[in-house]
Amino acid sequence: MTIKSLAVFLGLMVAAACLPAGAQSVSQQVTIEARAAGHPFPHFWEQTFGSGRAILALRDNYRKDLADVHDEIGMRYVRFHAILHDEVGVYDEDDAGNPVYNFTYVDQIYDGLLERGVRPFVEISFMPRKLASNPKAIHPFWYKQNVSPPKDYGRWDALMRAFAQHLVARYGIDEVAQWYFEVWNEPNIDFWAGDPKQVTYFELYDHTARALKAVNPRLRVGGPATAAAHWVPEFLKHASEQHVPVDFVSTHGYADDSVEDMFGTHEDIPMRDRVCRAIAKVHGEIGASASPKLPLMWTEWNVPSYGELNARDNWYVGPALARDIIQCDGLVTMMSYWTFDDVFEESGVKTTPFDGGFGLIAPGRIKKPSFYDFALLHRLGDVRLANAADNLLVTRRADGTLVVAAWNLVDMDKLAQGSTLTLHLHFKGVSSPAEVSIARVDEEHGNPMTLYRAMGSPRYPTLKQVTALNEASALPAPEKTTLTDGQMDLTLPVNGLALIEIRDSH
Repeated sequence: MTIKSLAVFLGLMVAAACLPAGAQSVSQQVTIEARAAGHPFPHFWEQTFGSGRAILALRDNYRKDLADVHDEIGMRYVRFHAILHDEVGVYDEDDAGNPVYNFTYVDQIYDGLLERGVRPFVEISFMPRKLASNPKAIHPFWYKQNVSPPKDYGRWDALMRAFAQHLVARYGIDEVAQWYFEVWNEPNIDFWAGDPKQVTYFELYDHTARALKAVNPRLRVGGPATAAAHWVPEFLKHASEQHVPVDFVSTHGYADDSVEDMFGTHEDIPMRDRVCRAIAKVHGEIGASASPKLPLMWTEWNVPSYGELNARDNWYVGPALARDIIQCDGLVTMMSYWTFDDVFEESGVKTTPFDGGFGLIAPGRIKKPSFYDFALLHRLGDVRLANAADNLLVTRRADGTLVVAAWNLVDMDKLAQGSTLTLHLHFKGVSSPAEVSIARVDEEHGNPMTLYRAMGSPRYPTLKQVTALNEASALPAPEKTTLTDGQMDLTLPVNGLALIEIRDSH
């Protein structure tokens, strides 16, 4: 612990110790150096989002939600399962058993993304039924995808070449070279029926990567797309020894994955720390490999769900997300939050707007607090300034605006122990007076749940009710104040997130 971080910690502890019994607030002294050393701060947490499966991209609400997340949050890529599912109609065989390809729905899906400024992060999955070695290898998801290896790798290779050739012909290589092609999804668990799993997945990867590169070497391909950060050293060793092309490493890890599964230990690692701890582990594995400079794409993650507490519908997401950002900075190229909306059918059609679903936008296009959390953090600058506090992100924009995110994170299973936090902020290097604006997401800002409950928690909100919910939760104009003598206080409720923007008046 540095001297500065120790001072912050001790200041917080002393303030807490001085509170009378039963008090529900603590305070923290923080100094912010506006001219502190900085480093580039690409917005790695907002560039890519996940979504359910390919065919959903033809839905009207999906496309509207996609546009909102692109426009207000900065989304650049979307990743989804099952572009090769039979419902997309890509692969068939004629009466003589010859392959027949059909890219009609593929074109409609990708056209719809690109028209809204979003590129596909192509997950190559799952197996067309007539190409499957085991037609009975059906995953239990509601849409019943086949997860077996192909019955004939010659036919698989030909399908991959035809798929890539079609994309290049339709969109041009300069466009498709900016996409990513990820081979399969979580082959280490029940999304892959090959036996043994690792060996047969490596065979699938080898064929797929070589077929794509045969179409054009500029196409970017990677894997192993595993659950819980598995197989990365083995995958990179195999690719090096077999001279198989790899342009990026992808894997997954969720905050509520078990420590035993993700790390192979019995350590006591809080859920709030697991994702970035896993990212650091894989970052190190790549660094120790024969390809130490490969980018790391964390293609699925989310904050803890806390079961029936439905944390992902709660304003808790903002502080949890912000903490992950400060922990993961510098360790990962992109993190793909699972998912951008709740047009989602893994367990069937949604039965209620708020069920703890993964997305930022609930069924019916109701924006959750998480949508506004991402929108606030999108405003951060592209240079991060050094600061020891673990509940602050201090950044600077190109125009010189100082942008600070501050939060009061309390785990959802410890809300009874949570307290309001007052930050006493001292800004150094900011001329006085300076204009300040403050935007917030918390129980009273960016939260539709209060009104939803007051409506009686309708299972099927009317269009009028949906409009009222979005109007009630829309962020108000930022609070305006002036920074005098570099001092200001900021009070944050439990799991409150605030964004401070300071423009020098000189």
